[in-house]
Amino acid sequence: MTYTGHVEPDGDWQDRTDGSLRVRKLSVEEMDNNVYVLACARTGKALLVDVAARPDRLAEAVTDVDPIAAVQTHGHWDHVRAWDGVRERLGLPIWGHPGDAGLFPHPVDRELGDGEVLEVGDLEVEVIHLPGHTEGSLLYLVQGEERPHLITGDTLFPGGPGNTFGSADNHRRIMDGLEEKVFDRLPDETWVYPGHGDDTTLGAERPHLQEWRDRGW
Repeated sequence: MTYTGHVEPDGDWQDRTDGSLRVRKLSVEEMDNNVYVLACARTGKALLVDVAARPDRLAEAVTDVDPIAAVQTHGHWDHVRAWDGVRERLGLPIWGHPGDAGLFPHPVDRELGDGEVLEVGDLEVEVIHLPGHTEGSLLYLVQGEERPHLITGDTLFPGGPGNTFGSADNHRRIMDGLEEKVFDRLPDETWVYPGHGDDTTLGAERPHLQEWRDRGW
């Protein structure tokens, strides 16, 4: 199957390979939560990104790899519903940013910070802390052979930043962070994997940065 970046809730997942990186994308339940598996093509070591829902489905998605942990983009309820099930079914530690400790159902097994690099087989996955949608929102960046790949959770979607719930300060923070840590640093071909819905690229979104900042939400 050709990778398109569009998956249906509880439907088939899609895989793509870029050098030593393999990305698996699936969607679960009514909130159309995207869950990702970042795997090293040589060693099979992997990260599961967001324990959103359907622990049985998430377990199925990692049967052909060797996951070392589940990592959270943030702590909103729709991204953590499978927390207990993943711990019980897979025995995986769950890692996330301490800024979302009040949202997580349990303490994380490891606190992740900005600029930290997670070694996953041959892959180096960089942690980017970018608050605004939540205080502890994280992005995960990994370099493929052809392009960078960026998992953005609910911080960046096709069409703009994530919801800042009417807070002008958080909107400023999310826009400042996106410009400084993402758009000013990474090339247009960077592939963006959001927490819900279809994928995009930084090049497709870059022309709209000022529009997003001006609209103020």
